[in-house]
Formats: sequence, C-alpha cells, structure tokens
Amino acid sequence: MYIRKTSRNYKATHYENYLLVESVSTPKGPRQKVVCSLGDLSPRPRKEWLKLAHKVEDALCADGALFDEKDPEVEEVVRKVKERQRKKSEEGTEPALAEQGTEDDLVSVYTDEVRTELHREAGSVHVGYQFWQRLKLEEILASVGLDERTRALSCAMTLNRLIFPGSEYAMPDWIRRTAINDILKIDVGTLTEKPLYRTMDRLYPNRVMIESKLAEQERTLFNLDTSIYLYDISSTYFEGLAELNEKAARGYSRDKRPDCKQVLVGLVVNKDGFPLTHEVFKGNLQDRQTVASMLDVLDQRIGIREGQSVVVDRGMAFEENLQEITRRKLHYIVAGRQPERDQWLEEFEENEGFQEVIREVSPLNPYQKKSQIRVKMKRGDAETHILCMSSERVEKDRAIRKTKEKRLLADLKKLQKRITKGLLKKPIKIGEAIGRLKERYPRVARYYEISYEAVSGQLQYELNTERMDKANELDGSYLLKTDREDLTAEEVWRIYMMLTRVENAFRNMKSPLAERPIFHQIQQRVETHIFLCVLAYHLLVAIEKTLLDKGVHTSWGTVCKCLQTHQVCTVVLPTDDGSVLKIRRCSTPEPQHVELYRLLDVPSQIVKPKKWWINLIQKHSDGKNC
Repeated sequence: MYIRKTSRNYKATHYENYLLVESVSTPKGPRQKVVCSLGDLSPRPRKEWLKLAHKVEDALCADGALFDEKDPEVEEVVRKVKERQRKKSEEGTEPALAEQGTEDDLVSVYTDEVRTELHREAGSVHVGYQFWQRLKLEEILASVGLDERTRALSCAMTLNRLIFPGSEYAMPDWIRRTAINDILKIDVGTLTEKPLYRTMDRLYPNRVMIESKLAEQERTLFNLDTSIYLYDISSTYFEGLAELNEKAARGYSRDKRPDCKQVLVGLVVNKDGFPLTHEVFKGNLQDRQTVASMLDVLDQRIGIREGQSVVVDRGMAFEENLQEITRRKLHYIVAGRQPERDQWLEEFEENEGFQEVIREVSPLNPYQKKSQIRVKMKRGDAETHILCMSSERVEKDRAIRKTKEKRLLADLKKLQKRITKGLLKKPIKIGEAIGRLKERYPRVARYYEISYEAVSGQLQYELNTERMDKANELDGSYLLKTDREDLTAEEVWRIYMMLTRVENAFRNMKSPLAERPIFHQIQQRVETHIFLCVLAYHLLVAIEKTLLDKGVHTSWGTVCKCLQTHQVCTVVLPTDDGSVLKIRRCSTPEPQHVELYRLLDVPSQIVKPKKWWINLIQKHSDGKNC
C-alpha cells in the first residue's frame, strides 16, 4: 500500500485529496486499486507517506495485536478502511470474505501457538497440471466421452508417472502426499487402486483418438515441423509370466533381460522430439518387420503427406522397407548395413572429397570436446550415399572389438579344456558349442576360422588377418543412404543424427518415467500403462521445449527437484476467543521457484487461499473444507 495525492479545481477553488492505494495483479498487468479516501487529511511530510501506508497495512493484517505502539493517525485510517469495506459488503459490491479483507479477517491470535500442518509437495504437481491444461488434455479427454472423475484420475496417474512413478497399488499413497487434492479438487482420502484400474480400462479404447488430437494440439501450440518422421523401436520387459498377453514373448532384449518376456514399443517423433504416435508390437518381432505396420499407424493417426522423410537406423534399412517407404511417396534417410559399408573401402581410404562438419558446443559444457566428423557424398542414379568418418568412433569401435575378442578367446580356451578333460566327446556336441560361441560373439567370430579336428581331438582357431585388417581400416566409418537429391552431405548427416531424439525419448520413458518393468498381466492394461508413459513424456518434452526456447538447457528432473520445496500447507491460528482459524494456502515461492515459473509461463500462486473456523458461529465460515 501507499498514499497518493490528488487535486482538482472546482468553481475557482483548489481541492486536495489523499488516497490509500494498493497495487493488484490483473490479467492485463498490475493496476492501482483505491482502498479508501483519506479526505483532506494531510498525514505528515511526503517522505513519510510510504511509512504510514506500511503501518496501516500491518495494522489491517494484524488488527494491531502485534504492535504495542498506538498511532492515532494510523487508527483513524484503519477505521475508515473498515467502515468502507463494511458498507461495500452490505451493498453486495465487495467480493467474498475469503478474497477481500473485511472486519472478520482481522483477528487476535496467540502467536506462540501458531502452527502449520498438512504440508504437501505442490510445485512439480502445479507445473505438470498447468501443462496438462496448456496441451488441452482435459478438453481432449472430454471430447472422447470420459467423465469428470475419469479425467481427474487420468491426470493424477499421468502426473505420477511424470514426477514419482509407481505402481497403481502405490499410487494412492503418493497422491495423498502431494497437493493433487488441492489442485484437482478430487477426494483422495479413501482412494484405492481399484478406481485407477477402472480408469485404465476406460482409457484403453480411446488411446488412438487421444493421441491423434494431442499431436495436432502440440503442432499448433508449438508451431512444430512434421516434415521429418524419426522412427525407432525398443523393448520393455515383464515381471511374471504374462500368460494373458498375446504380445508378450521372448526376443532380443535391449534391457539385457533375455530371461523375461517382453513387448516392443515403436515410437515416431518429429524433429523437435514430440511424439507423433506409438504402437505396441509382439516381443519377438524383428525391427525390420514393424516398418510397414508403423507407417499404417502413422497415416491413420496423423495423416502422412507426400514428400516427407522417414529416418530409421540400420536395423530397418532393408530393401523391402525402403520400397515400402517410396511406394507411399515418401523419402528415406537410413544407415547402410555393415556389408554395404565394406563395398566403399577404397573411398573411405581416400582423404579427398571429405568435408568437416562444424559442430556447436553445448552451453551446458563449453569445454566439452566434440569428435571430428567428416562426410563425403556419392550420388547415384536412384540413391545417394554419404560416407561418414568419426574420430572418436575409431577408438570406440576398436575398444568394443578388442573386448569381445578377449572374451571369445577366453571362452574358446574353456571349451578346449572341456574337450581335453573328456567332458565333451561327441563331434556334434562340440560343433553345437562352437555355434553357440559364434552366436554369442558375432562381432568378432567372423574374423576367426574355428574348427574341431576329431583325429587329434584339438580345437583349432586362427585369426583371418586379411579380414581383421579390413575391419581396422573401416573403424570409425559408417554409411548413410537417401533418395533425396536436394540435401548436402552435412544436411543428411544432421537429419540422421536426429534419431538420438527418439533414443532420448525411450531413455526418459524407461528410467525417469519408469515404463519398465511392467507388472500388469492383461494386454489392455499393459498397453494403457505404456500409453500413460507416453502422455507423461508429452508433458516432459513440452516443459523442456518451453525452457529451451528461452535459452535454458535444463532437464525436467532438475526442475522437479527444485520445485519440491514449494508446498501447500494449512496455517493454524488460535484466536483470543477460544476459536481456531485455519487457512489453506501455498507457501511463499522462493526466488528459484519464481524464476522457473516465469520461464515456464506458469502462475506462482498454486491455489487460492481458503479459510475456515473451528468452534465459531457459522457466519464466519466460507463453507469449504480442505
């Protein structure tokens, strides 16, 4: 509050008036609100006006009970303010008691007995919910026919995966530990896991429509480019037998859990990292077998336009998939498979024609040493090849091969000992053991000639030096292919490297969002569990994109940890008449909270303060309990 002087001339007479004014926040910015007129009172010298206003403000908030010094001038102003508020309240022109300072707001309290209770983590939940609203997920869920309770629980389950992922059995306890009750206005006191399972069952048939509408909303909100489709696939495994899930099967596990059944999750993202669509496949499919199905799903959910580019890694770069992509009048950018790279050995050996790719240094780590990338383009009639050389990848390729080679030689020696001791005698069993080693170490077994001499009873293995030398020469090299003719070698390389955004999406979904392991056994709940993880990732990437657009390179995990200390609590004020006033409100945000809210365009006030009395006549209660 502060005091403002106004003046005017009326019928040749000069009038001066003093106003007590406070600054209020409105959707259009800060505005001045007149608390009361002080008339022609000239309080004191101008330099003491602000001091007087602060005293009045303190007196209004504390009703003078906290101050021993009495100031007649302050008491007179407070009396005028209360009188003005009383008249406006009687006329019905003043907002409710809970929102405006009235006479009932001014109480005397025992300061030694003031306490706080029911502290709930609120900052991260608040940000997650604001982005839930910003992506219009509430409207999207309503448009597919989900009722208010189902929408609220869907939001709570998605926020759980975003902030502190847990099973549906543990989720109600987490919800009660946070301010979700205050923010979503749902009763969670008796919430159990059963309503959460029912919510999953209601979400399942609407997944396709929700994902389609969400992708369109994000494209409009963030002005996203959908000219490039980045597609990759990963696996996620089960705890249990998953006998009720037809898609659960054992296959190649990216999670290093070949002992568990799994499903495959295909994900398509755009160049900004926003998911466009996802699909759950059977766990024993090869990557190459999912491309056509994923293109069908993509066309069905967001609509494929001619001339757009599909980017996949070498595990899907088979001829039938490239033909399927071109049949749909799309372009492709893929990594060539290892045998194709070997055909370009002479070109890789020549230094002429290579150009260096300039790579930007990350603002988070300006001293980071980037690997040197050199690219060379070779155009053909129907396809363009880009030869790529990475300085760091040379050492990486050799280190991986040496490690595998060391393990292969150690296992060959163990196999020889078993043969010598007579533990393996039949040539057919020995041949099977050799075959298993070749299957276990395919990266290096190809460079060795391994055989068993039945006459001598010796296991023989010899290094093929010619093939090993060829491998050494190709270390650090890889091949890219595309049917586009409008791109330079560097542009093709940069587009292909965007695949790391799909990898980053899987990394976030598997670890921070806890997509794995899956404990559900029913197929529709497994797919809904994955869908909730995808929804949580939509919120995560939207938050990080908003920060990145403002030059802030911060992960959601860092933001979440910072906001943990912004809470909602209940302030308990024992009054001098034996009653207790309780106020449910958020804590004052700290500077780091305010800065994050500003960057994310999120209001710093989490909930509007609510108050109620205990053991007081009904007229003092606003009828709302927390």
